[in-house]
Amino acid sequence: MKENRLVTSKTPDYFQYEQVPEGAEIAGWAALAHSLGVDAPLRRFACISQKHVSGNRRIDGNWEIFDKRYKQGATLTDQLNFAIRHELIDLLVMKRVLDLFPEEELTAFLRATPTGAVTRRVWFFFETLTGRTLSLDDCEPVSAVDALEPDKYFTVKGKISQRHRVRNNLLGTAKFCPVIRRTPKLDALINLNLARHARETIGKIGAQVIARAASFMLLADSKASFEIEGERPPKNKLERWGRAVVEAGKRPLNQTEIYRLHRTLIGDDRFTETGYRTQGVFLGIRNSNGEPVPEFIGARHEDLSDLMFALNDCNNRLRVSDVDPVLQAAAIAFGFVYIHPLADGNGRLHRCLIHHVLAERKFSPAGMVFPVSSVMAAEIDDYRDSLQSHSRPLMNHIDWRPLPNGNVEVMNDTSDLYRFFDCTNNAEFLYDCVRRTIETDMPREIDYLIRHDSALSQIMNYVEMPDNIAQDLILHIRKNAGRLPVKRRKNEFAKLTDDEVMGLEKIINSVFEGFDP
Repeated sequence: MKENRLVTSKTPDYFQYEQVPEGAEIAGWAALAHSLGVDAPLRRFACISQKHVSGNRRIDGNWEIFDKRYKQGATLTDQLNFAIRHELIDLLVMKRVLDLFPEEELTAFLRATPTGAVTRRVWFFFETLTGRTLSLDDCEPVSAVDALEPDKYFTVKGKISQRHRVRNNLLGTAKFCPVIRRTPKLDALINLNLARHARETIGKIGAQVIARAASFMLLADSKASFEIEGERPPKNKLERWGRAVVEAGKRPLNQTEIYRLHRTLIGDDRFTETGYRTQGVFLGIRNSNGEPVPEFIGARHEDLSDLMFALNDCNNRLRVSDVDPVLQAAAIAFGFVYIHPLADGNGRLHRCLIHHVLAERKFSPAGMVFPVSSVMAAEIDDYRDSLQSHSRPLMNHIDWRPLPNGNVEVMNDTSDLYRFFDCTNNAEFLYDCVRRTIETDMPREIDYLIRHDSALSQIMNYVEMPDNIAQDLILHIRKNAGRLPVKRRKNEFAKLTDDEVMGLEKIINSVFEGFDP
């Protein structure tokens, strides 16, 4: 077998537990991963049919099936050329393919067309992701090409790598880099200009009402964030965490700030270590023998310092870019929760980081917290699906063993699994949550407060009573389909006449008519 041929020339019947479509051969990243023995999850597989395909390509489950005219040669570089030209970029797969790619064959491929757009991008990605330098002279001074096509991916403006004549427009660095595909849904959501919509809504309302609405939404977000984790915290812990959330974005995001937030969240650190953990972590259950049954395993604790420094570096790169703030929030917050750097509280801090980015980028109005956690709690199944769309496939590539203390120990190098991820699904989900808070939750909260104040004023004009009793009256009548409950009528409201009760019910029902709770 020639050195530049594919290690395995015969297409397998199955690839990563997926049956290869009948009459097709795997191609691109799938062929490279199969041939080189790459240990990484592919999210979509390419294959080339022996027949014509309507429209030249079609999607069948996880397979993208190409027309027979796309048939490639048998070399590794043929498949690499196909992958770069026709498939989506998956930096994890690309990095692990390039780690194992024969350098002599790659160098020969690059020398054949040293100024070609594809070859320069391959060269840039190889040296950037692997950290290895090929025996090649710097590229001639030709027009630079983009590392990622801006019409397919969200990118930063980036600087040109003079060696490769490639513009480094990646969202992150070689140490931590999410990818967000440019989808019609994300483009449409960004074009809604939700931040302006929020400011316009607030600008029409008095400062006092807005301050109260902000307080209610902060409380709702804090409660929901704990409820997602299955906790009902005491009031002091809830208030302490609420204060931490409302301060989001006022300090730079770094290790010091993450440690501060974690101490605020934990409070009593006698049983939970604060800061980055010093042992493994998993999500799942323990069986009857106390042995772990993990659904997800976080990064090795030995890798946390490097990964978290790189995550903060990525955030600093994005915060001064023109990348949409919600996309930045998704990349940083979901990247954080996948790394899972803390012994406890990763989920809540992950949601706090959303507020941090939106506040720092001034997407959220000053002093206002969009209750995205409330939406996540309401859409918990979609939230879990969004998280697991990335985390679930990783488990097949993590070698672990149970420890006597019921924890897990990871046996292989998994750092790349947490450095690179496709954040598109996460970004779409988060943007949907933000849209709901701005278009529905915030206006509804403001509407409620305006109606509530109007009802209080009319109640006081009709029957003079203490403010707290009037508020209780509103609550009881609204919760009882517009009627004062008989039990309440006989007890705390026994001094009211029947006519007064009827009049008060009429006031409250009139004020709240058409309100969508």
